[in-house]
Amino acid sequence: MRATARGTFEIELRPGPSELDGAVNRLDFSKIFHGDLDGSGVGIMLFMGDPGTGTAGYVAIERVSGRLHDREGGFALQQFGTMRDGAQVLHYGVVPGSGEDGLAGMSGTLHLTVDTDGTHRFELEYEL
Repeated sequence: MRATARGTFEIELRPGPSELDGAVNRLDFSKIFHGDLDGSGVGIMLFMGDPGTGTAGYVAIERVSGRLHDREGGFALQQFGTMRDGAQVLHYGVVPGSGEDGLAGMSGTLHLTVDTDGTHRFELEYEL
């Protein structure tokens, strides 16, 4: 079954301990999803560079649980992003083998847009 889920999420970022003797910064985060995906997520982001000047790179992994359309379960998202001169390139994918319960066997890609007012919108194209 192929499907697309759309909605929004709020994110809370909290500084975590730096890694590699301070060379890598860490943020712990939590999300609340609304829409076709109704649930929550928790994760860890590691980044280097200077996001304040628009030049940086990050990786993150996140555990999501809740209701996706008519199925209950959980899955993980893997993220990879770069910023260069303020322009972002983001890649989000469902971690293979991470689906549980009603989402077992899930694969997919998440697309993110952030509105000028800061609203985070997602479109999750997935297959079960």
